[in-house]
Amino acid sequence: MSEPDAAGGQRLTRLIARDFRNHADLDLPLARRFVALVGENGAGKTNLLEAISLFAPGRGLRRAEFSAMARAGGPGGFAVSLTLARDGAEHRLGTGCEPPGFDGRSARLCRIDGAGIPSPVAFSEFVRVVWLTPDLDGLFRGPAGDRRRFLDRLVLAVDAAHGSRVAAMERALRSRNRLLEERPNDGRWLDAIEREAAELGVAVALARRETVERLDRLIHETRDDAQPFPWAAVRLEGDLDDLVAVWPAIEAEDRFRLALRQGRHRDRAAGRTLIGPQTTDLVVRHGPKDVPAGSSSTGEQKALLIGLVLAHARLVQAMSGIAPLILLDEVAAHLDPRRRAGLFDALEALAGQVWMTGADPALFAELGGRADLIGIADGRVVAP
Repeated sequence: MSEPDAAGGQRLTRLIARDFRNHADLDLPLARRFVALVGENGAGKTNLLEAISLFAPGRGLRRAEFSAMARAGGPGGFAVSLTLARDGAEHRLGTGCEPPGFDGRSARLCRIDGAGIPSPVAFSEFVRVVWLTPDLDGLFRGPAGDRRRFLDRLVLAVDAAHGSRVAAMERALRSRNRLLEERPNDGRWLDAIEREAAELGVAVALARRETVERLDRLIHETRDDAQPFPWAAVRLEGDLDDLVAVWPAIEAEDRFRLALRQGRHRDRAAGRTLIGPQTTDLVVRHGPKDVPAGSSSTGEQKALLIGLVLAHARLVQAMSGIAPLILLDEVAAHLDPRRRAGLFDALEALAGQVWMTGADPALFAELGGRADLIGIADGRVVAP
């Protein structure tokens, strides 16, 4: 029997994956709010999390090309579908790609309740997804570009249009760089493209700023030093971020556009644009200790990151009205017993369905009968 949904929550009641990664034909019925996938490395556990993540804007938790997701030895395409239950109603969402055509290209297909939709952005009306994978373990000590991608993922979960703005901004800056290299004296075209880049850049910066300010405020309003996951203080650092923090959008656009114009010679010599949203950094501090996150121990960084993702899940529900699906890949295995119990308690307090992976079923023993414990081996469901 299925569990009743928590307030604002929703669950997957069925996941189907055909010719996706190493899953030839998986049809998985689900009954509970916690789902624990167990099996050896390479069994296909993370592949199922990736399948779910395709219903969020972007390219999924691995950021892979769609053509790379088709099963080796299969027909060349794949299909994934979810059945979502919420407030007594069910909706079916589907995505995938056809086998490559004569030109070698694969077309992505998206459907909601059997009807085709033009863009996967429409999925955000029904489902939101947040995730944490081992790839993020070095986030706080890694390059700013990694934190910027993480930041844009935070924004995408609450603003599905953010991805298209970022992509358009990056295209505009690439065009400017190319123009500076090939036709540096073409002031008319440079003026036009810098106007576009300024408008897009400010829009991107404002969306990031709103999300980070809301997240920081939520964290501070709900922080508890006694919790096993320390709270984080977050802010943005960058020249354009400083502009939008002080000036209205129109004034910020004018100032950014002027800075681009004045920096043409410098940017041409560098081969890239040296100011703008592509240089933003997400600055995170360990709240209770008031030190940079990157200066904390490895264990503290892991706990800080988990706390940040859980806070983000709460923010997503507050801003969208949809409790997100929470995907946690190999998280419990790296926690001591106290923090593992604390994680389960924190997840219990959220409304969204939680998917976790691990090699050892004992990791999820504390969940008891609250979880669907599902064994995965070679792309098939087996006894856990």
